Order: sequence, then structure tokens, then C-alpha cells
Amino acid sequence: MRIHLIIFLFASAIALNAQDYGTFRGTVKDKNTLEPLIGASVILRLDPSFGTAANINGHFSLQLQRGSYTFLITYTGMKSDTISFRIDPGQTVERHILLEPFVSQLQGVEIKVGKFDKPIEEMTVSMEIIKARLIESKNTQNIQTILDYVPGLNILDSEPQIRGGSGFTFGVGSKVAVFVDDMPMLSGDAGRPYWDFVPVENIEQIEVIKGASSVLSGTSAVSGAIHIRTAMPGIKPVTKITAFTGGYTSPGDRSQKWWDDYPYIAGANFLHTRKINNLDLVLGGNLYFDHGYIGAPRADSTVYDQSHNFDDSRMATQKARLNFNIRKRSAKYQGLNYGINGNMMYQHAPINLAWLNDTSGFFRGYPGAVFLQDQFITNLDPYINYYSQVGFKHSLKARILYNNNHQSNNQDLKSTFVFADYNFRRDYNFLQGLEFIGGLSTQYSFVNATMYAGDGNDINRFLNVSGYGQIENNFFKTLTLSIGLRLEYYNMNGHESDFQPVVRAGLNLRLLKETHIRLSYGQGYRFPTIAERYIRTNVGTFGVFENPDLKPERSWNAEVGVKQGFKFFNYFGYLDIAVFQQEYSNTVEYLFGFWDSTFSTLGGAGFKFLNTGHSRVIGADISVTGAAHLAEKSTLRTMLGYNYIIPVTLDPDYVYATDIREKEYSYETTSVDPAGNILKYRFLHTLKGDIELEVHSFSLGFSAKYFSKIMNLDKAIEDFENTTLLAGGTVQPILYMDYFYTNNNGQWIFDIRASYRINDHHQVSLLSNNFTNNIYSLRPLKAEPMRSVMLQYVLKI
Repeated sequence: MRIHLIIFLFASAIALNAQDYGTFRGTVKDKNTLEPLIGASVILRLDPSFGTAANINGHFSLQLQRGSYTFLITYTGMKSDTISFRIDPGQTVERHILLEPFVSQLQGVEIKVGKFDKPIEEMTVSMEIIKARLIESKNTQNIQTILDYVPGLNILDSEPQIRGGSGFTFGVGSKVAVFVDDMPMLSGDAGRPYWDFVPVENIEQIEVIKGASSVLSGTSAVSGAIHIRTAMPGIKPVTKITAFTGGYTSPGDRSQKWWDDYPYIAGANFLHTRKINNLDLVLGGNLYFDHGYIGAPRADSTVYDQSHNFDDSRMATQKARLNFNIRKRSAKYQGLNYGINGNMMYQHAPINLAWLNDTSGFFRGYPGAVFLQDQFITNLDPYINYYSQVGFKHSLKARILYNNNHQSNNQDLKSTFVFADYNFRRDYNFLQGLEFIGGLSTQYSFVNATMYAGDGNDINRFLNVSGYGQIENNFFKTLTLSIGLRLEYYNMNGHESDFQPVVRAGLNLRLLKETHIRLSYGQGYRFPTIAERYIRTNVGTFGVFENPDLKPERSWNAEVGVKQGFKFFNYFGYLDIAVFQQEYSNTVEYLFGFWDSTFSTLGGAGFKFLNTGHSRVIGADISVTGAAHLAEKSTLRTMLGYNYIIPVTLDPDYVYATDIREKEYSYETTSVDPAGNILKYRFLHTLKGDIELEVHSFSLGFSAKYFSKIMNLDKAIEDFENTTLLAGGTVQPILYMDYFYTNNNGQWIFDIRASYRINDHHQVSLLSNNFTNNIYSLRPLKAEPMRSVMLQYVLKI
């Protein structure tokens, strides 16, 4: 009886206590998109320590005692709102709050930065944004093609270069970090981007950071970083199928046409996204078939044929990819979500290193310089996120990626890449908007490849562990300050280790309503990849040699920039101007020489990765992005950018290597034109732009790119040519220098597109890349594609 009495009194106390409280609940969403603002703060104005945060659905709920209250609702990049009300015991006050971006008048301009959760004008670094609309309208099948339109970013034969920060190394040892949903997309063996593995059918936007970004983006970001964000399901299910077909046209010089069949390009993408109660599901895929525009190698009759006797049909590319994203939002624990993402791809593709010659063989491969690749790659990415009711976020994510690459010329490779990252973030709104981001990250690569046996072992291992943190604060909605630190530890094969701190700092000052000035400084650090240190293989008659003593690269970047929002009649846009300086030490370059006579048929001739000293790049970026609403259902969208750089060596006479002939290697002795100390393989001027006019259901788009001439390149190219010409008929000549001196005058490339939206579900487009059929080369010895014409059909359900 006594126990029952105690239980009754305890329950009564709880009930009476509950009757003293009322409930304040509601949602916080984006006014323009109606998407929930996850983590939006709902805090008591008089006591910022009391409040909550919106969950993954934008919902919030608070228990309040009787009284009058004023709550402040905030979200980074949005205008704050205040809600005042009185509440009585047992009463429920419900509010559905819609927040709008700071720059509401520029809604036609794509300004929201997803990864950093800020308007782009408030960033303390230079950044360019590409939205999904442009990616889809250009029938993008490989993310490289759309990235090459970003001002200040060039993709040179699959190698990303930001502001002239790197030369050409066949994509090995990228100085630009690449991420998809914060997961690294560089290969564990060579630091080469997996461009074909990116799910282009489901990209929400791309964010390109220009300048050293190692604090938050990690190793490899010595010149910048590319963050690709995929889309999660919206309120309504979406099914989208894209089919395309077309092909290449004949070169202007018909002697360069090598095919007798139809040079097709065809394929399809599909995407399905939906919410099922608390489950978010994304399923996508791609089929791609490309006849190829480079023909199989052809050897002279007097020369041994090292082309492995494959014919033109094997130069075609076939690719199949399937990806999925699954996210579960916990119904029991508010703010908790977890899931797993996955991707798998099979691809057969040729890798072409050099053309046959600079005339009729422009679109054919050189014997021994074309490899056939059959690749299977797959990954699984489990993750868990928790958004607390007091405004902080825990995120734990991991990746297991397996790559099996069968390649001709004894260059098979199997690798396993493991990545894990714990990230903590909190907004301290009661401390003038202080924001902290910090975490721990690790990655491990296990690589089995005969071509990486330069240290005597086919097995190589690489470990990277890092801790990072960044603090950012906004004072009076006028001045933003940020400072960050990253500590990196590296270990290669258990006996080579290094420890390195890197820092960054920046500020953004809002002078006027739409005028922002930024200053930034950042350091970069990149440890050599397994390929750079231990590769030992051959490319035709030439070798590629190991350098186990290769040192890490370091960099720093400083810049000042201004971003100005403006309105000109009905045109709303941003003008961005930045002046920058980047310096690099222990610069890694890929150089030709005579390194080891025991592993080359031409007296030890071949390539090696070497540290070449100090270098500097100074320059300026100018970009204009905007949109104009011309009339009802008529819109003009523009993106234009210009980049100018002066890349120079600071150690032109520094001797960084001596070959087996006792020849000394320096900038002076390895440059075709060393007079101006200009670094190799750089374009001093680049101009890129895209304009699209949409009128009701019709749209017409035009894109242009300009690359100025290459001022300097490796004398190895000239030596290469002379060596083959003097080989006495035993080696087929490689010809480039005549082309360099007569055609290296700058290149314009134009693309056009037109589309018609039949209704909300059907759209057809006609596209042509390299519309003027310009026959050109950007990277020495590599022909770029001739004109292609494509028909695209999009079905949306």
C-alpha cells in the first residue's frame, strides 16, 4: 500500500509540474526553396545559453514556463528573425519560420556555398561556384569538362591546375585536392583524381577554392581544392533519365581522319531520389560508350612494333557505373541520422601519352605510348551525424575504396584505400557568432603493383594521420575573422615518416551592403605519392625511374580580393577581383634524362620525378557571375572569368640532379626558353565564359575558352625528338617541336547548345563541343578532341 501511495504521489508531482509548462514548437525553412534549415538556432534573446536547434526536418520544440518570450532564430547566411509571444501552462504556440538569404535581391545569382554554409561574398578565400543547371545543360559525362570552364582552373590531360600552381606530370601527385561529399577522390597510389568515378547525374554544386587550402582540405591542397556536392532527396520523389547520342566529325585536314566506321558517342544516365518516411534514398548510374578520337599506334616498317598489336576497335571506351545513397533519420533520437553511400564502376579505356606525329598522325598514338586499361573500382562510405539541440554537430564518416586496374605493359595495380574522419562543429551564437570546426582524420593506402617496385618490393603502404581546427567569428555582421591549424603525420612503408603543421588565416570586411573585401593567407603541404617515389617501369623504349629521396612540397598563398554585388538595369551579379602570390619550395617536376642504363633500351633514357627548387606565381583573377530577368519567363545567365599569372623559378641555376652522363640538371639546362625564368607548361592568360538565354521553353547557350601560348616547356621534349631521330632507324621518331614553334599561338575553343522544354517532363537538346573544329594541342604530344555533335533527351518524372 505504501509503495502504491509513493507511485501515486510521484506521478501527481510530474503531472502538476508538466501543467506549469507550455510548448513552443515549429519549423525553420529556407524561404526560397522551402528546404529545412538543419541546425538553425532558436535561442532566447535575454539568455543565449537557453534554446535549441532545428533537426534534420527543420523541426524544433521547447518546454516553457508561463510568461512572455522573445526568441531569435538564426542560420548562417540567412537574415535572422525574431518571434515574440506569451505562453500559458498547457498551451502550445506553433510558428513556421521562413528565413531568407542576406542578398535577397540577387536570387538569380548562385551564391550559396554548401560545404561552408555561408554566402559566397562572406568567404575569406577565393571561390568559384558551378551549379547543377550548367552541368546538366552541357551534357556533362566527365566532370573534367565542366571544371575546365572555372576561371583560374585548368584541367590539362586530367591534371587539375589552379592559378598555375603546377606544371605537367601526367596527373601524378595532384596539387589540388578533390572531394565528393567531403570524401577524397585521389588515388592512393599516385594522387591522381578519379574523374570518371564522380556521379555527374546527381551533382548539386561544385565549389572550387583557389589558393593553399591544407588546413580543412588536407594533404594535396597546396594549390587549392575542389569540393563536389551531391543532392539529397527533396520533398517530392524525382526520377530523371538522360539519353544521348552523337559522334565526332572529321578533322579539317582529312589526312588526319583514321576511321572508316561511325565515330559514335552514346550513353545514358539515370537518377531516382525519394523520401520514404524517415528514409532518404538516392540511386543513380551511367552507361557511356565512346568510339574514341585517337587511333591505335602504327609502327614504321623498320621499327619493332611495341603497340601490342591491338587494332583501332580497342581504342574505344566503355563504362558502366552504379551508385546509391541511403540515409536514415532517427525517429527516436532527435537530430541523429546515419547511412551508407556506395559506388562501383567498370571501365575499359585507352591511355594515350603521345601522338604518332604532328601531321597525318596527329590523332594516332605512338608505339609503346598507348596503354589499354580495364578498371574495376568500388567504395562503401558509412557515416553517422548528430545535431544537438544546443547547436553543435558531430560527424563520423569512413570510406573503403578498392581499385583493380589491369593495364597493358605490365602495369597492373591493386589498391585498397581506407579513410576515416571525425568532425565536430559548433556555433557559439552567444559569443558574437563564434564558429568552431575541428576534427581528426586518417587515411591508409595498401598498393600491390610491380611497377612500384623501385624499393625492391611490389607492396607499398602509406599512412596519413591529421588533426585540424578552425575558429571563425563574425563581429557586428561586418567583420569576419578566421584562423586554422592542421597537424599532419605521414609514414610510408613503415620506415619513412614526417610531421608537419600548416596554418591559415583570413578576414572578410563588409564595407557596404554589397561590397566585401577579403584578405587571406594559407599554407600547403604535400607528401610525395608512392608512384612519385617508387615507380619503375617502361613506356615503349623509355624508362620511368624511381626517386626514393624525393622530398615533400610546401607552399604558401596570400591574396587580397574584393567582391561587389551590383545591379545594372535587370541584371544582378557579382564582380570579383583578386590579386595573389603563391610560393612553392621543393617543387616536384617530371623530367627526362639518362638515369639508369640497366633499365632502358636507349642508354638509360627516361623520366624521373625530381625536386627542382623554389618557384613563385603572382597574378590576378577577375570574374563576373550574374543573371538578368528580361521579361516574364525570360532569363539571361552569365559566367565570365579571366586569369593572368606570372609563374617564375626563383632558383634558375640550382643544380638539382646529375645523370649517368654527368650532365647537370637545372632550370637553365632543362628549359626550351629559360630567358624569362617562366615555369614550364603554364598559360599566362586564360579567359573562360558561358552565356545562356532562356525564353519560355527555349534556351540557347554559348561557351568559350582561350588559352594563351605556352611560353616554356621541358627541353626533354626536344631531346626526346633528337634522340629518336638519331637512333639510326631502331626507334620511331617523335615529332613535336615544329608544331610548337608554328602552332603555339594561343587557342580559342567554342561550344554551343540549344534546348527545348516540351513540358515539365520532357526536354531535348542539341550540343556541339569545339564547334569550329579547331585542331589543337594544349599538353605537348597530346591532341585534343575535334568537333563533336550530340543529341540529348531528358525525362523527368
